[in-house]
Amino acid sequence: MDKLTFLNRLFNERDKFENLVNRVGFARQLTMTGVWGNLSIKDLLADTLTREQFIADRLNEVLHGETHAPCASHTSLENFCRLNDYPDYESPLVKTEERNRLAIDKYKNISLDDIIEQELAAFASIIAALEKLSHNQCLDHDLFHRIAEQTYKPYRRVSAEIHRWLKSIESEAK
Repeated sequence: MDKLTFLNRLFNERDKFENLVNRVGFARQLTMTGVWGNLSIKDLLADTLTREQFIADRLNEVLHGETHAPCASHTSLENFCRLNDYPDYESPLVKTEERNRLAIDKYKNISLDDIIEQELAAFASIIAALEKLSHNQCLDHDLFHRIAEQTYKPYRRVSAEIHRWLKSIESEAK
């Protein structure tokens, strides 16, 4: 895959995700729990933000000639989380439940508007870094796959949960 094709896919997936979030936001349902377990869309956006910040930071490391090795021990994972304020999403030690808990705990008392603002900034940082990276750097660091894992694949999962939730509340209203 080339960088232009990847960027087009990323923007297309991003547009679908933003349109859905905007539609739900228009109905003022972003903080209602129950979207996924007891989580709200705000909680899922916080998780999305931390994933995007994670990959934005990894892209900036590549730009500066640094390499991130996923945490291989629980101690290194705890230190990484403490230092970065988000988990090492590429570590095999991070479980899905932990990811959501960490993001939710971190952003529990942060306003929805602030989460959205920070999430947009993280996405912009990803795009800015990606545009600076050469095609060979992207291939050498498996960036197309790594970016997809932290951006549009989670967008798809969150969107599926939102659609499922919307159908369930529509059927309850009947």
